[in-house]
Amino acid sequence: MQKSRDNYISWDECLMRMARLIAQRSKDPSTQAGAVIVDEHNVIYGLGYNGFPRGIEAGSLPWERDGEFLDSKYAYVCHAEENAVYNANRAVKNCKIYCTLFPCNECAKTLIQNGIKEVIFESDKYHEVPAFVASRKLLDLAGVKYRQYESEESENHK
Repeated sequence: MQKSRDNYISWDECLMRMARLIAQRSKDPSTQAGAVIVDEHNVIYGLGYNGFPRGIEAGSLPWERDGEFLDSKYAYVCHAEENAVYNANRAVKNCKIYCTLFPCNECAKTLIQNGIKEVIFESDKYHEVPAFVASRKLLDLAGVKYRQYESEESENHK
């Protein structure tokens, strides 16, 4: 009997690659974020990426990061984590979410309210920004676990 192969990727790597892939759907010129929600068996419940709400064309609103609130993307963009919840094919209670970026405070509230139990994120580049400090506080108080994932791909290339 032939032995199974040993060098297959982990579920964490597989699902983070999916989050990176769905992020490529984003039309945002500066940030492409993706998220994948799965149950305890790693069955996908929802996918999301950052972008304007459905039905709004990519060129209809500003993509700028700076300037007045109404003249920047922040007034209009739905984040990847929110979209993954909105796009879920069933309730996401007790699920985990894989995110290319650590979720902001608004996304943390959405995740908590919908019963997400764990957040696995790749980048924490906004760690000291107040919205992300608040996010960690919210997640801690709600008992939502979170951890940073380092890609097996980068480990294999060291």
